[in-house]
Parts: sequence; C-alpha cells; structure tokens
Amino acid sequence: WCAPCKIEHPILMKLSQKKSLMILGVNFKDKESQAKTFLSELGNPYDLLAKDKNGKQSVRFGVYGIPESILIDKDLMIIKKFVGPLTVDDYKNIIKITE
Repeated sequence: WCAPCKIEHPILMKLSQKKSLMILGVNFKDKESQAKTFLSELGNPYDLLAKDKNGKQSVRFGVYGIPESILIDKDLMIIKKFVGPLTVDDYKNIIKITE
C-alpha cells in the first residue's frame, strides 16, 4: 500500500478500538493479495473492506487522492472529510465529533 496509507495505519488501528465507529476501507487499485499481506502484517482496522479495482467508484464518491477518510453519521450524511493521512489531531477531532 502507499506510504501515506502506512503512516495513517496506526491511527486507524486506534480508531478501530472505538466500538461506536465502523470503519470501511476501500482497496483502491491495489491487488487483493497485496492488501491482505499489508493487513495481516500490520493489523486490520476495517469492519468491511471493499475493492475499487480501477478507481472509478472512488472518483464517483469524490475521492481524488489517497488516502482519504470520510466521516459519515448513522443517516449516511457526510460530517467531515480528511484528505491525506490521518494525524493525531485528526484522531482527536474524530473522537470529539463522535462522542
């Protein structure tokens, strides 16, 4: 996976411990075997992992770079979009928003 994805991975792992959150990952243009290797080595924070083999579905959702994280409420409304790897400050912001 991309270097920025590796940078944010510890943040996703920490977020995955919050039972009030559900994390959906999208395997963007990567081979499934590479994604499985990455997640088996570093841990899998995702409740669900989808794939976007050619990147077209992600573009339809407004994704234009990776990684991107989109915080969605229970009514499927977008609360906040994070472009680039999640940071510690982003983690704190997500926790604040979701508590």
